[in-house]
Amino acid sequence: MDTQPGPGTPDGPTAPGPGSLHGVRIADFSRVLAGPYATMLLADLGADVVKVERPGVGDETRAWRPPADGQGTSTYFLGVNRNKRSVALDLTRESDRARARELVDGADVLVENFRPGTMERLGLSYEELKGRNPGLVHCSISGFGTGAGAAVPGYDLLVQAVGGLMSVTGEPDGEPVKAGVALVDVVTGLHAALGILAALRHRDATGVGQRVEVSLLGSLLSAMVNQASGYAVAGVVPGRLGNAHPSIAPYETFPTADRPLALAVGNDGQFAALAAALGRPFLAADERFRTNPDRVAHRAELRELLGERLRTAGADHWSGVLLAAGVPAGPVNTLDEAFAYAERLGLPTVVDVPAPPPGPASRQVAHPITLTETPATYRLPPPPLGAHTSDVFPDDTSAP
Repeated sequence: MDTQPGPGTPDGPTAPGPGSLHGVRIADFSRVLAGPYATMLLADLGADVVKVERPGVGDETRAWRPPADGQGTSTYFLGVNRNKRSVALDLTRESDRARARELVDGADVLVENFRPGTMERLGLSYEELKGRNPGLVHCSISGFGTGAGAAVPGYDLLVQAVGGLMSVTGEPDGEPVKAGVALVDVVTGLHAALGILAALRHRDATGVGQRVEVSLLGSLLSAMVNQASGYAVAGVVPGRLGNAHPSIAPYETFPTADRPLALAVGNDGQFAALAAALGRPFLAADERFRTNPDRVAHRAELRELLGERLRTAGADHWSGVLLAAGVPAGPVNTLDEAFAYAERLGLPTVVDVPAPPPGPASRQVAHPITLTETPATYRLPPPPLGAHTSDVFPDDTSAP
């Protein structure tokens, strides 16, 4: 098999020097979101990711459109598959399973999110692969674990429902609602990447690989943080509070003259600053609002008094006034406004990833981590299905 693209090649990085994970090869059998998001983050940091896909079909998200780019490619797929090479393997065929084993033999990491038991049926179990490659880090992503929940399909909406997230999301008198993105998949992908890096650290010190397992449900319960801790420690089963916070006030959205404004007042000093900036300094001395527990206990009264004042001007006006006073506040932006805001703040937003001629550049959301010595690089656009089969397996005459 060949080596990964590097500096000085047409597909080399757009930033100087190799990334932190340069030299790490990942055999990526995952699809949809959690696994591909994890492997893209690692690829941005220099890892060579070879994405294994079904011939003729590929990752399911290739067909998840609209929206699509100018060439008709699903933007869902494009969003989590840059810096990868695609090989097409039919894992129901022994010849292609042999190719898969060859790929894993030369890999540092394997990532898969098949239904539990699938890799074993394909002859690609952790035990078998570990025997061939003792240093292999094998990351399995499941919906509900490999035990009693192995047969339950792992879809983000389902996990948000049964995992409790929907029970705390939405208005108190409305229906439970899901988050606006597949948040559980994203959190699980982050956990998978963290587990892989920890296992690589151990492997580099000892030469011994290990299995990393993450589940959507386990990741969600961890990500429920204060809500989950409230139940685990105090037996509190939370409900829906709309945009309010169960333990802090005012920490929610308020109507203004034009659009909602978010206030995130985290301590008594900030509340005093808020009251003064609104021209209502007496609120900070009111016994109902003097401390955070007082404000939580009298949330409805406080919301009415603040809303009365905030409705006299627009969200942008109040955002400027309150931020100048040291009060965390901001309008509820649309996504285009959010990107523009990040750009004004000098944060990374989007990048154009060059493609080999004659392909067009791919516009991508920038990697969120800034590293001073080994920054993220954008070496390859999201790949066409099977585009690199002959590169990775140069003796495969059946490759496209």
